[in-house]
Amino acid sequence: MEIRLNDILVMKKAHPCGEKRWKVLRTGADLRLRCLGCGHEVMTARFKIEKNIRQILPEQEQST
Repeated sequence: MEIRLNDILVMKKAHPCGEKRWKVLRTGADLRLRCLGCGHEVMTARFKIEKNIRQILPEQEQST
């Protein structure tokens, strides 16, 4: 799965704040993501995130 820096990931389940979109801050074996609702940051294994992704919005197509 092609995940790049500054992409927006739309997840299957919402964060407790209600937002489903996360911005990619770091890539590699682990991904660092920032919630676009409340600004909370998490860093977790790539394989855990990849199975919960519904859509990837590339950096050029973002309206936010």
